[in-house]
Amino acid sequence: MSSIPALLRDRIAATPDAEAYRTPSEGGWTSLTWREVGERVRGLALGMAALGAGPGRRVSILCSTRLEWILTDLAVLATGAATTTIYPSNTAAESAFVINDSGSTLVVAENDEQVAKLRSVRAELPDVTKVIVIDGKASDDGWVVPLESVSDEGGGGYDAMVDAIGPGDLATLIYTSGTTGRPKGVELTHDNWLYAAGAVRELDIISPADLHFLWLPLSHSFGKLLEVVMIDIGVPTAIDGRLDRIADNLGELSPTFMAAAPRIFEKIHNTVVATVQREGGVKLRIFEWARRTGVRVSRARRLGAPVPLTTRAEYALADRLVFAKLRQRFGGRIRYFISGAAPLSKDVAEFFDAAGLTILEGYGLTESSAGSFLNRPESVRFGSVGLPLPGTQVRIAGDGEILIGGRGVMRGYHGLPEETAEALEDGWLHTGDIGELDSAGRLVITDRKKELIKTSGGKYVAPTYLEGRIKAACPYLSHVFVHGDRRNYVTALVTLDMDVVRPWAESESLPTDPEELRGHPRMREEVDKAIRQVNAEQASYATVKKFAILAQDFTVETGELTASLKIRRKAVEERHAETLDGFYASP
Repeated sequence: MSSIPALLRDRIAATPDAEAYRTPSEGGWTSLTWREVGERVRGLALGMAALGAGPGRRVSILCSTRLEWILTDLAVLATGAATTTIYPSNTAAESAFVINDSGSTLVVAENDEQVAKLRSVRAELPDVTKVIVIDGKASDDGWVVPLESVSDEGGGGYDAMVDAIGPGDLATLIYTSGTTGRPKGVELTHDNWLYAAGAVRELDIISPADLHFLWLPLSHSFGKLLEVVMIDIGVPTAIDGRLDRIADNLGELSPTFMAAAPRIFEKIHNTVVATVQREGGVKLRIFEWARRTGVRVSRARRLGAPVPLTTRAEYALADRLVFAKLRQRFGGRIRYFISGAAPLSKDVAEFFDAAGLTILEGYGLTESSAGSFLNRPESVRFGSVGLPLPGTQVRIAGDGEILIGGRGVMRGYHGLPEETAEALEDGWLHTGDIGELDSAGRLVITDRKKELIKTSGGKYVAPTYLEGRIKAACPYLSHVFVHGDRRNYVTALVTLDMDVVRPWAESESLPTDPEELRGHPRMREEVDKAIRQVNAEQASYATVKKFAILAQDFTVETGELTASLKIRRKAVEERHAETLDGFYASP
């Protein structure tokens, strides 16, 4: 196979009338077959080629996750051009940087709001000849044209364009948001994506009989990988990127699997736990008993140990009283979830597995086409990211850094030869993550190489591990930031998940204003209890000695989170320097 458009063409030939995509419509969902997808992609590709898209060109997509994102992406690729992805949450200045750095000459914008963003920096976009708007109107000056006017239904030459694309041709430029520094454009070829999709197919964990629910940002490499995987295997995908619709969509669609970032699983876990804690009494006792029982069964299953008859009977009751209701929230057909993009708390993973909702945690970087490791359903180890995908090589350097090799590794950073040489030293991708391989060859990640805390006493502390444990121990928390590099002890900033904490606060007659609530003794007691619980399992130098509850959550808009919801550590330290310094001020 030479390219993603060729892969799509083969999929259409193999299963033309099978469902490809399902998208929200008035009063329900509308389906498209692979044949219909092919027709729309062909028309768009010919129309974009007429506007100048073609080999050696780049087209930026500034849009949320929806069907049109995928259709325009596939059309861009069919012309021989490469897609540059931009998060819809990016500012006008950030969008302009990506467009200019990538050399994009066309931009696909979702709506008039995104067009206005581009217009505000139009003087900085001299090479952009057209903006194609999905939901919007043409502009009087001709710079903006609606998507429906771009399609060329009668033109020819589509197959010739597709046949001219080679596996080594650039397919995607994805700009890493990064926890520090300037974004870098990661160059991923058609072969990078074809390898990753083929490796997932080899695992034989997904089939055309599945229904995939996709809400992840397609601007992120994880979402992009899922797009290509579903074409390769022929899996129908229901698409809706609206975060506030995830729960409702799961109930309506009854998908068999879904991928998500850990924050989604944490929020579901925290909502469930906080709800039963608020109800208290018999319901809380039943829930805690069911959880303990489920965890016992989960651990025995993963160890291959027999489950006693009495425990099986107890689990059957726990399932009927608690777990079956939880599974029904997700439509009742989930075979497993896939988690990536950030570390998943072992406690949260074990809770879901106990409920019969196994989460397969995986690992990959944008620089490795998103997918490099994945836990297999038959050999899950929580706390690990599983075995390498077929064809991926792994080494652990002398300092513990994880090195990755294989066809999934990027071509390089766009226009940055020195950074490329550093990242691909000796032909291996240097991930910047620290980890180790267990006896079965599964990868366990301990932390980011550049994020390890070294206290003034010379002890190393892994902040993300502590952050995940504290969040799992207190359902009311949204984010935890552990601090202490070059300090004499470890401290933490925590933020509240107001969607979860507000009902509890109301039931306890506590203030619901975040500023008032964060200083209330009851709120501090809940956070302190969770931190003490986690501290009890740590060496003394790794225990959190002081903490502060912030009134506002970390957000992408304030710059404290990346677009993929990872904490920008430097930004948090700068924004909250006074609070952090106060932890260490002399009494």
